[in-house]
Amino acid sequence: MNSPRRVQHQQTDRGTIPVYATGVVEQPWDTYTKTDHQVWGQLFARQREVLPGRACQEFLDSQNALQMTAEAIPKFSDLNPILKATTGWELVGVEGLLPEFTFFEHLANRRFPVTWWIRAPEHIDYISEPDLFHDLFGHVPLLMNPIFADYMEAYGRGAMKAHGINEQALLNLTRLYWYTVEFGLIQTAAGLRIYGSGIVSSKGESIYCLESDAPNRIGFDLERIMSTQYRIDTFQQSYFVINDFEQLFEATRPDFAPIYDRLADRSSIPARETLESDRVLHRGTREGFSTDADT
Repeated sequence: MNSPRRVQHQQTDRGTIPVYATGVVEQPWDTYTKTDHQVWGQLFARQREVLPGRACQEFLDSQNALQMTAEAIPKFSDLNPILKATTGWELVGVEGLLPEFTFFEHLANRRFPVTWWIRAPEHIDYISEPDLFHDLFGHVPLLMNPIFADYMEAYGRGAMKAHGINEQALLNLTRLYWYTVEFGLIQTAAGLRIYGSGIVSSKGESIYCLESDAPNRIGFDLERIMSTQYRIDTFQQSYFVINDFEQLFEATRPDFAPIYDRLADRSSIPARETLESDRVLHRGTREGFSTDADT
């Protein structure tokens, strides 16, 4: 078997160009360097210091159950038996960013793709694409939660259907993933908490999303989220808050085709805006917000 490649975005004078990989690879654990393990350990320790009282307890408990530590990069072969026995999910190693349909197909079959390589020390605070730390630390723990695990499978199946409808339907569903799986907040008895992987894997956004006055925090509304643009270059300007994971899963039960039809005639909502129909938990000051570069 050939050694897995490290497939990364290409930097050009016109900006960043995504580069995609499709294959499933074995995690080359024995090839990780001392530096790779140190980067994992530094990021892991930093986030585990920041997240208590900020991340939802389900995330922290699940990560503990997976026996992840700062000592070394976890082995997929150690995590898979635990995941498989708990929710039927398994991890598959990939070389980098996957094409959309390939990614959705994995989710629909309860397989979560994890990039095998980890960022370099000079990129420890930010990397523009998913790496092992984001995927493994941020995404995998909540796959231990039965309801969230079902949501992820349902999302994958729904996204495969959307892929066959049109680009607008797929964009609507991509926004749902962004504002839930990646950047979602949850209301708990102890207060507002984080569950989105893009937040729990980022020290700065873990603090900003809960404590800054700048962003909006808005109650979950499926069609509102699917109409809302998002930011890929900064912390988010709006966060959407679920009441519990059951609400998230129930949102995926209906046939989305009528929703796509309704949304086709609506204008997209800028990431920074609130609407009169919103259940606004916090109306942001918008301090420091840019008005361009929404996706």
